[in-house]
Amino acid sequence: MTAPVKKPKVAIIGGGAAGFFAAIAAAELNKSAGVEIFEATRQLLYKVGISGGGRCNVTHSCTDPEELLEGYPRGAKELAGVFRRFNAKDTVEWFAKHGVKLKSEADGRMFPITDDSETVIRCLVDTARKAGAAVHSSKRVKQIIKEENGSFRVTFKEGTDLHFDKLILCTGGSPPGYKLAAALGHTIVPCVPSLFTFKIRDRRVDGLQGISFEDVRIRMMAGKSKFEERGSALLTHWGLSGPAVLKLSAWGARALFLSRYRADLKISWLPDLNSEDVLSACRQQRETHPRQRLVNSNPFPLPNRFWERLAEMSGISADTTWSQVTRESLHKLADELTGGSFAVTGKGEFKEEFVTCGGVKLKQVDFSTMESKVCSGLFFAGEILDIDGITGGYNFQSAWSTGWLAGRSAAFPKVALE
Repeated sequence: MTAPVKKPKVAIIGGGAAGFFAAIAAAELNKSAGVEIFEATRQLLYKVGISGGGRCNVTHSCTDPEELLEGYPRGAKELAGVFRRFNAKDTVEWFAKHGVKLKSEADGRMFPITDDSETVIRCLVDTARKAGAAVHSSKRVKQIIKEENGSFRVTFKEGTDLHFDKLILCTGGSPPGYKLAAALGHTIVPCVPSLFTFKIRDRRVDGLQGISFEDVRIRMMAGKSKFEERGSALLTHWGLSGPAVLKLSAWGARALFLSRYRADLKISWLPDLNSEDVLSACRQQRETHPRQRLVNSNPFPLPNRFWERLAEMSGISADTTWSQVTRESLHKLADELTGGSFAVTGKGEFKEEFVTCGGVKLKQVDFSTMESKVCSGLFFAGEILDIDGITGGYNFQSAWSTGWLAGRSAAFPKVALE
């Protein structure tokens, strides 16, 4: 006589990107499973809604899993196997299959063609419900207890208890989620901010907010640690922002935290040129246009207002012609353009898209299934883990991938290893 098919009850704590993807994966794989999502707040998929300025940066266009791993300051080694199972290409195909076509932008970010995060939210919520997953909002978990029979007793804030065979924690970077994981025996790597802008007070950039640069190179020294990034940047009323800065903040998150967000920057506003290249171009400009005022004759692909400010700070007055510029002033200007020094005095937040590094210690998780090595039957997915990516869709991709694998493993464990 054939034994009856097990109908596991699976609880997913956290109604974000990883939680919904885990629920869908579990419910679609094992239609007899009882899958339920519990979100503490009233708003489901909050970060999905605000990502990319409300457009939702779903993933990155990189289709090579090995290359994709380069976008993770922490967790790349552990994600290698996960991405061989489900990566950015799979994400694009999954959303297309479920009615959401994605488009790629020049910097590799991928958005729904609607440019509306609500498209992604509706897709995830509708797909989860169609798959048979129950979705609950405003259900805050107070306590989780592992019973002697291996099941989990979940106590909610209002006092009700529910029992589940499997449990997936997808609570993102919230302190309550870390407390739940710690209570079940896990070590939490201390969390510090990642993906933030730099506060800089400097006459060379003050009052120039809104000016952007397509390509700069920034070298940073935070404490004794050195970092370097190249990419676009933006001047703000508090200092410096843009992809290059956000990437630096991600790679240097812990060093910056330890240095109390004090760091020294050297910025090349013309990353393909050295000081001698700049001086050569200036000499050519002087020979060709000797009577033109320097501030009105910018030979480089730089915003004119910024060129004027650096000229001023190099001791060149507004009415100085190219033929009148001193050798000393030109050398100072060249130095500023190829390696000006700036002091970071603090951090700003990257709008509301707050990302942290830190979380559940990765050595305590089996990344072939996303199951805890400390507490059997418990799985993790998303930002609750000590994994974080640079800006550009990397954080959502790790959420989709780990959620997909955790959901499949919890609903039908043998499948995860196939």
